[in-house]
Amino acid sequence: MANATDHLWMHFTRMASYSAGEVPTIVRGEGAYVWDSQGRRYLDGLAGLFVVNAGHGRTELAEAAAKQAAELAYFPLWSYAHPTAVELAEKIAALAPGDLNRVFFTTGGSEAVEAAWKLARAYFKRTGKPNKHKVVSRYIAYHGTSMGALSITGLPGIKSDFEPLVPGGIKVPNTNFYRAPEHGDSAEAFGRWAAEEIGRAIEREGPDTVAAVFLEPVQNSGGCFPPPPGYFERVREICDAYDVLLVSDEVICSWGRLGEYFGAVRYGYQPDIITTAKGITSGYAPLGAMIASERLMEPFLTETGMFAHGVTFGGHPVSCAVALANLEVFAREDLIGHVRANEDAFRSTLEKLYDLPIVGDVRGDGYFYGIELVKDKTTRATFDEAESERLLRGFLSTALFQAGLYCRADDRGDPVVQLAPPLIAEQRQFDEIEQILRAVLTEAWSRL
Repeated sequence: MANATDHLWMHFTRMASYSAGEVPTIVRGEGAYVWDSQGRRYLDGLAGLFVVNAGHGRTELAEAAAKQAAELAYFPLWSYAHPTAVELAEKIAALAPGDLNRVFFTTGGSEAVEAAWKLARAYFKRTGKPNKHKVVSRYIAYHGTSMGALSITGLPGIKSDFEPLVPGGIKVPNTNFYRAPEHGDSAEAFGRWAAEEIGRAIEREGPDTVAAVFLEPVQNSGGCFPPPPGYFERVREICDAYDVLLVSDEVICSWGRLGEYFGAVRYGYQPDIITTAKGITSGYAPLGAMIASERLMEPFLTETGMFAHGVTFGGHPVSCAVALANLEVFAREDLIGHVRANEDAFRSTLEKLYDLPIVGDVRGDGYFYGIELVKDKTTRATFDEAESERLLRGFLSTALFQAGLYCRADDRGDPVVQLAPPLIAEQRQFDEIEQILRAVLTEAWSRL
């Protein structure tokens, strides 16, 4: 649409890049595909933004929204309840691991992360440890864009315009085994080292000042870093030893993305808090949540106790109704089982690309993968900043889209192509992804 740049300020977008051309405008979706305003079809290889887990065009989710809006369009959760929030909180608590039974609704992921940091600070103030306020997170990790969540985020490029940020953010190494700075010959030893770096950071800062560790089950930014064997087991031990809360940031990794309702279940660790959003409604309405353990609720159950935090649209009745309908789809169609049954096929299909000289690493789990691009497979030499600019923004992003694949070509860290299709995807879509990537990456290599 010619007027898209006149008034619409798009997110994380170089607006000047559309000064001489039209903005791609998506008008319809069905299953694993979307269509633009010119009638062209694209395979949605990113589920929108790691969101549309149940797939596009689910009329039952739209109908659930309409029914709820007609009955009760809005009422706040500030000292009041409404039925869809009550029912959804009960369902989430039943699915969440351990005693994560307390559900605090937000409207998205950044708000959920913000709420988790505020809860950690408030909890320790109310339990006699008021100096515990800092947060440990990993380099290159993305945890959100609000000022607190941005302080937890480990991406300098999206932080510099907004500094100074909230103090207390501490960064430790991530779990990119392909570029392991230590123990590159053993995933187990590397995982132990990366976990111990968290302990060393807590010691450096002073355990009496650190409130929480924020980790994604599979780190998104940088290109899908799975946890090495034993990593989360050791992190849990470290957090217990220093009385530090373990927050599993599952804004992407929950609701089937990794073949379980929660990534913590997939990797066998028990967090104190889970933050979630995105796939909880499959994107049909905005909703997020912080899911906390019973012990974190206890200090707020006194006669005058209150967690002094809230957002106007958190737990919106329509969004909660959509989430309930979405979870009914998950159960009826066994989308979790579908991912588990097909994840090996997805991996093996993407691994066919290893025969291309530009493909250095294929990594991830479930329906969540990153393909790292390199200049030299033997040395693992990566592209410099100017080369990444030409490769990713100058060619790959546009070429992949024109070829019919919507995905992410990103250089937050080393250059990668990220893939996270709707959970309904099967071999036909895997093959289509591989074929488009093969053609476009082959051309990219010829242009280097």
